[in-house]
Amino acid sequence: MTARPRLSIGLPVYNGEEYLAESFDALLGQTYGDFELVVSDNASTDGTQDICREYAGKDSRIRYLRLPRNIGAAPNHNRVFAECRGELFKWASHDDLYARDLLRRCVEALDERPEVILAHADQAVIDEEGRVKVPYAYGLATASPSAPVRFRSMLFEPGGDDFYGVMRADVLRRVKPHDSYHHADRTFVAEIGLNGPFHQVPELLYFRRDHPTRAERANPSKRSRCVNLDPRRAGPLHPTPRLLAEYVWGFVAAIRRAPLSAADRRACYRHLAEWAASRARPGAGERVEDRAPVDPDEPTVSVDELVAGREGRTGRTA
Repeated sequence: MTARPRLSIGLPVYNGEEYLAESFDALLGQTYGDFELVVSDNASTDGTQDICREYAGKDSRIRYLRLPRNIGAAPNHNRVFAECRGELFKWASHDDLYARDLLRRCVEALDERPEVILAHADQAVIDEEGRVKVPYAYGLATASPSAPVRFRSMLFEPGGDDFYGVMRADVLRRVKPHDSYHHADRTFVAEIGLNGPFHQVPELLYFRRDHPTRAERANPSKRSRCVNLDPRRAGPLHPTPRLLAEYVWGFVAAIRRAPLSAADRRACYRHLAEWAASRARPGAGERVEDRAPVDPDEPTVSVDELVAGREGRTGRTA
């Protein structure tokens, strides 16, 4: 076994052949290199295995694992974290893109701020070709020293992909593993945020790709999304009301587990009650993807200039 890396990147994937090579190029071309890349292939049936083995053969930082059957996205995310060895950890998606300086800037932010437990960067939604669709400013108050303030912001403010930030692995081990009910990723990140502040690097370095085969779009209903997260959610034992109830209870349980003072715990419960009441109103729950896209004739940034592996591409990407 090689020396323990400072940072571990966990990349769970299922049938990701369309964009996987681009993601590998972007990650392996980072200006920060002290990392391992643990890839867990969830029994893909397309060319994912061949792509992973090709890249692993060229770069010793990649550790490729293949599951004999599809265990679902949530267990696979938990698996890659369990396999990682670094003091810092980041999840990566097979279809997203990462500017060359993303890892370096996030690791620097954590080194400079010992109280911060997660660092990420400004981001934009891109389309299938890598053109910027929706750049958005990070408006969450996750940098606040107050846990109730951070929690309230994560309940009410749209945007932010903190799930894909660089985190301190020891903090991540304190929280409940990623679950598979509706919006389980939101309760998961909220619990992380109850353990300490985040830092947002004010540079556009992360690009989340929106495309027809992305899990959220390929599974439009709450039920289908949860079954994608874990096949055990299929069947009559997991009706939609149960999935929604588990979502709300996930926040309650996160507050109960977090290292909070009695006063902060009460404040978080009040914020949760206010949020639950607001969700009952029509039109609640804005998504970043629903915002107006940028004018394609007014380019904002060149993804090709920022992301390794995209050099020499023709055509405007922003």
